[in-house]
Amino acid sequence: MKIEKISSRVLLACVVLIVICFGAFMTIGYDNPVGDNNEPMLTDVIMWLMYALIAATAVLTIWSAIRGAQNSKGNDPAATTGVPGGKITLFTAGLTIVSLILGWICGMGEKEFTASDGTVTSAGWVTVVNVFMVSMGILLVAAAIAVAVSMTGILTKNASK
Repeated sequence: MKIEKISSRVLLACVVLIVICFGAFMTIGYDNPVGDNNEPMLTDVIMWLMYALIAATAVLTIWSAIRGAQNSKGNDPAATTGVPGGKITLFTAGLTIVSLILGWICGMGEKEFTASDGTVTSAGWVTVVNVFMVSMGILLVAAAIAVAVSMTGILTKNASK
């Protein structure tokens, strides 16, 4: 089976699983008032789905990096595909570090947070949450731009056939 076919089937399976989980979340026990708040019954399902997707992404990323290094064995993949993988990797790592730093700068000076049930979250943890929220926003925009660039085929037009 070709890699494109496998990739499209895995993508379809992920999308179907996500749609089913979010559909169940929104329809089964969504209106579940607890005190003054709404506490949907299937919040744990959404949380575990995200944990599973993150774990699968991490494992597949490591596997892909190892497999790519084994396959290239000193060859320059940019010469055959036209995609400068090394530059993309460095840019991605740099953007991740920059986004975390920007998140930390935006979160400096946060005060502790008290939830409606009286739970107090220290200012340090509020800053950590803020760092990751800002970083996720920046990386989401970067991923959307990367997908758009990839779909245009700009990077592969210079590939030798």
